[in-house]
Amino acid sequence: MEVILLEDVKALGKKGDKVKVSDGYARNALLPKKLAVEVNSKTLNDLKAQKLHEEKEARERLEAAQELKTRIEAKPVTVSVKTGEGGRVFGSVSTKEIATSFKAQFGFDIDKKKMQLDEPIRSVGTTIVPVKLHKDVTAQLTVKVLEG
Repeated sequence: MEVILLEDVKALGKKGDKVKVSDGYARNALLPKKLAVEVNSKTLNDLKAQKLHEEKEARERLEAAQELKTRIEAKPVTVSVKTGEGGRVFGSVSTKEIATSFKAQFGFDIDKKKMQLDEPIRSVGTTIVPVKLHKDVTAQLTVKVLEG
């Protein structure tokens, strides 16, 4: 019997896959647990429509991420910190402080968890911080740390 998986099934396939299984396995395990539906013209059309919808949503998310990338890269964010001798920063500048300053200066959020800062900024100057917006889109945020 051929079925379309409604959820990922270990050792069988991923959601949306069309797989051939024994009649007993389909009737006794997959269908009652709503893990799969039997293949017919209606379910095939539903599967195609769902895949088209998912592709459209993925395209929209990618376009939104690219738009956000251009907005982020066009605006350097400035962060003022207390400094000691020789421009040495007291403490450090973390992604939380960068995100807070960005929201205060430009009015929209950047998720601090998406910033890929290996270690906090500990000196005055300009630093480029990569921001992962999408699996294919990474923006370069310019952070200017000033004495304050």
